[in-house]
Amino acid sequence: MSHFALTGASPSNGYRGRFAPSPTGPLHFGSLVAAVGSYLDARANGGEWLVRIEDVDEPRTVPGAASGILRTLEDFGFEWDGEVVVQSRRLDLYHTALVALQLNGEVYPCACTRSEIAAATGKRSVDGGLLYPGSCRAGLGEGKAARAWRMRVPDQEFILDDRIQHQTRQNLEREVGDFVLLRADGQYAYQLAVVVDDAEQRVNAIVRGVDLLDSTVRQMWLQQRLGLPTPSYAHLPVVVNAAGEKLSKQTQATAVEPSADNALLMSAMRFLGQSVPSEMYGVSRADFWRWAISVWSIARVPAVQGICPAR
Repeated sequence: MSHFALTGASPSNGYRGRFAPSPTGPLHFGSLVAAVGSYLDARANGGEWLVRIEDVDEPRTVPGAASGILRTLEDFGFEWDGEVVVQSRRLDLYHTALVALQLNGEVYPCACTRSEIAAATGKRSVDGGLLYPGSCRAGLGEGKAARAWRMRVPDQEFILDDRIQHQTRQNLEREVGDFVLLRADGQYAYQLAVVVDDAEQRVNAIVRGVDLLDSTVRQMWLQQRLGLPTPSYAHLPVVVNAAGEKLSKQTQATAVEPSADNALLMSAMRFLGQSVPSEMYGVSRADFWRWAISVWSIARVPAVQGICPAR
């Protein structure tokens, strides 16, 4: 097993959570729900709440989106601990982790193009992509040059005990395949960056959208091979539109606009199964958050994949 040594401050208490938006556009209601869920769970457990900007996928990053997201969070009254971490400033950490995996034979170079993978397999992975058939596992073919680096995965069933979605089982080789850590365009993959960041920041409780549930076993495998601790996981239902599509920039999700009242925060809490009395509408933001933290119960969050908000 390879081990990757990380340094960072120890949490001041037992719970250390985070919210990690990607700056691909402004904060929308789906992102607000994830922020509310992760924030309340951290604060209700007397823990710390960190904010990290996940901009490791440079081609998808929208200039100015990160500062806009942070400004919106502040306007809604979120208070985070410590400095905001930005992934694009941490590439040396991802490089160090990848080298550790290379030295221990956990990863291998891959020369396959997307069209070659599509021609070689008709199977889809659990998240809808192409299931990699392992073409380069035994080495590159003659005349082939490496385009990416892939993580070897075992033919083994992993069990994830999620605090909301309960038990999830996944066989990495059969449902995911060897997955990319360094892409052909030179960008580090989300799976590697998020594992390294969570460990370096000593995050031990992750509350995020259920759209990332299928990625979690990959991250658990990486944590194991790098000798890193595995946090607890809680995957919130995601907000979907009338067509059942997750709210995102691709589905034209509209930006949330903070106002003097607490209507949007109340809607986010109700979406997460919490009972919110109407009198919380007009209280101060500080009073609203004090109340919300005192009544938060993750046990009330519905264990479903997606919810379309009532109009």
